[in-house]
Amino acid sequence: MAEHKSSPFNPRQGGDANAIQVDYAEHLKYELARDRYTSTKNDRYIALARTIRDRLIDRWIETQQAHHDERVKRVYYLSLEFLMGRALGNNVINFKLQDAVQDALHDLGVDWEELREVEVDAGLGNGGLGRLAACFMDSLATMQIPAMGYGLRYNYGIFRQTVESGYQIEHPDDWLQNGNPWEIARREVQVPVHFEGRVEHWTENGRTLYRWVETKPVIGMAYDFPIVGYGGNTVNTLRLWSSHAAEDFDFDDFNRGDYVAAISSKTEAENLTKVLYPNDLHYLGKELRLKQQYLFVACSLWDIVRRFKHDKEDWSNFPDRVAIQMNDTHPSLAVPELMRILVDQERLDVDQAWDLTVRSLGYTNHTLMPEALEKWPVPMLEKLLPRHLQIIYDINYRFMQKVAISFPGDVGKLSRMSLIEESEPKQVRMANLCIVGSHSTNGVAHIHTELLKSRVVPDFADMYPERFNSKTNGITQRRWLLKANPPLAKLITDHIGDAWITDLDKLRDLEKYLDDTTFQDSFRSVKLQAKKTLIEHVRNDLDMGFMLNPDSIFDVQVKRLHEYKRQLMNAIHIVMLYNRLRRNPQLPWTPQTFLFGAKAAPGYEMAKLIIKLINNIANVVNNDSAIGDRLKVYFLPNYRVSLAEKIIPATDVSEQISTAGTEASGTGNMKFMLNGAITIGTLDGANIEIMEEVGQENMFIFGLNAEEAKDLSQNYDPVVMSQANPEIKDALDLIFGGHFSVGEGQIFEPIRKAILEWGDRYLIVADLASYSAAQSQLQKEYANQKLWNRKSILNTARSGKFSSDRTMNEYAKDIWNIKSHPLNILNKRSNTIVEARTR
Repeated sequence: MAEHKSSPFNPRQGGDANAIQVDYAEHLKYELARDRYTSTKNDRYIALARTIRDRLIDRWIETQQAHHDERVKRVYYLSLEFLMGRALGNNVINFKLQDAVQDALHDLGVDWEELREVEVDAGLGNGGLGRLAACFMDSLATMQIPAMGYGLRYNYGIFRQTVESGYQIEHPDDWLQNGNPWEIARREVQVPVHFEGRVEHWTENGRTLYRWVETKPVIGMAYDFPIVGYGGNTVNTLRLWSSHAAEDFDFDDFNRGDYVAAISSKTEAENLTKVLYPNDLHYLGKELRLKQQYLFVACSLWDIVRRFKHDKEDWSNFPDRVAIQMNDTHPSLAVPELMRILVDQERLDVDQAWDLTVRSLGYTNHTLMPEALEKWPVPMLEKLLPRHLQIIYDINYRFMQKVAISFPGDVGKLSRMSLIEESEPKQVRMANLCIVGSHSTNGVAHIHTELLKSRVVPDFADMYPERFNSKTNGITQRRWLLKANPPLAKLITDHIGDAWITDLDKLRDLEKYLDDTTFQDSFRSVKLQAKKTLIEHVRNDLDMGFMLNPDSIFDVQVKRLHEYKRQLMNAIHIVMLYNRLRRNPQLPWTPQTFLFGAKAAPGYEMAKLIIKLINNIANVVNNDSAIGDRLKVYFLPNYRVSLAEKIIPATDVSEQISTAGTEASGTGNMKFMLNGAITIGTLDGANIEIMEEVGQENMFIFGLNAEEAKDLSQNYDPVVMSQANPEIKDALDLIFGGHFSVGEGQIFEPIRKAILEWGDRYLIVADLASYSAAQSQLQKEYANQKLWNRKSILNTARSGKFSSDRTMNEYAKDIWNIKSHPLNILNKRSNTIVEARTR
């Protein structure tokens, strides 16, 4: 048996293959009552997961104890989404146990890759927001920054998607059906969370005091999930809250024979964390979502305050020990909740409480879409959270006085900046609340921050210019290269060493190989290998029933389905190509395969109709014998992190085609770039910074920029513009004439109206000709494989800026004022058992 380098865990457990085999067998036998002959794949996965978890628990405890003993400042990252994906492979890689695990399983006759596929994605997020949070947690642990993530432990994550007759069908994502071997239930950490009721007030020593009474409480219980940094030196914590009833059972109702009522409070309470993002098209869905947000905030702040108070420090030190980052507006109730705790419970003066609140909180904005800025109806807040509404009104009163002094006579500013929108019913503007109640508001790309300041909240930027800053998003190279693309990771390491794993800027060293024919061939071979891996996965594991052509251009658009991301433009252009190839069978052409992956929100009918259109186009194009293999279109259902890890390494062309001025940043563009895909995109979000790094000549930029898009939208006629371009007109005529919906009637009429009658809000027709020209250019350049390989290598080499390590370093330095705390405890292990509720 080969020996392996020791990893930083309890030496009793060992990092060699023999020790892993022993522990794996013991978990299989004593925890699951199975042996190698009777165990299922899931049994074997759980046994291995527990074996790996054993090896990180010592360091997990030591991390928390060291942070406590040294009284470090911690960052608390509040996010309603954490799209973690699978943990097994990531933890094995970060703990540097991959060789030992593979050897151990091989000797036992267990397939490591097969076992990794058993794990269900932890789909506790909807898209980029949740995946960003997961990358940030990985970077914080790797950089040894004291951090704790807070979110909700949804029983059902983002729905499981299937496609039937071209339509998206949503199914429950029961990710906890077989248990979660990574989490630890902290049953002693139970937080009472209150709703409804009324507010009492009285005067004591000349001060008005408040008490929230006659409430309906629920209980939030903590589940802890270890976040392992690369090298295993620091293990931070992701704490997720699950809701339970304060009383599971009403005995009086039961005795009266009303058995349903006897458990109604239990059912109602548990519904709070039952599902990620309930459909909020109706009142009850909106109310449930608001209650989710408050449960998450109340539990998290209770825990943060409890931890601070344990050390018996003066409240004036709170911002020196605590940095709370609100990931979008979902945690915005942290502003009034922290004020409620400090004023009502801790009896601090309002001015001191406000100072501590603002200095402790930071806010990350993720949108430029005005309709995406959260607002909550005042009557709903008044019913569910009456004390918080009072506090919000008080904050607004004080803030409006400051605005009036800063901008005398400007009634318009008072109206726009107010936390309360005077609509019917009145609404609380949560983004305004976040900006007023925090010391930092950051955008997630340079252009996003500038547009945020100039278009979305210019009045706030005028009043608080020092509060606004830009922090371009990033991704973790540990998951998106080291784990997702082992052949490319090995090729890179063989040529420049492995320092890039924790310092992605080192990839610049690859530039010396740009014109090295041998390296180019190896790089291309790795891409071909990734394509074949995806082909096998699609055909066998996904059981899709088709075979992708590895020699074709893999042109990929995978992301949440939204009109501004313009999957529709991609689909219309495919129809333009379809017409072009039918008319000219001799057209010089490299076969091109368009791959889509996207989930549409269950209540977003237009997005779901676009999925139907893509699938209908695919059905016609793929079965047209006149087209053959030259053009193929496939929609891969149930897009998720684990599927992304297969698709991204195989991609040649990365579609980042949102309307300029709509995408905050994007992170998929960075993952594709890291893996050598070449971007076709607009000057939007982080695409601009990618262009600055790699050079415009090494990607395919098209379309209007943000200012041009804004100007055009004031005087734009998509009908006239489409009629002026025969290819665009013919494609639209084919779609809306029923060619792709035979026997289904005019099902795409809402799309036609959106483009040709309702103004084409996202400027699809305006950008189509430029997009088509960029696609033609990439067809020509792909034919020159030496040139294409050079550009592909350069994209990987110049992706260093887009590591989430760089992003987290900027947050730590500029917003949180937190430093790395390396744990020098490899050889001095503590036997102290750390109480979970204290740490």
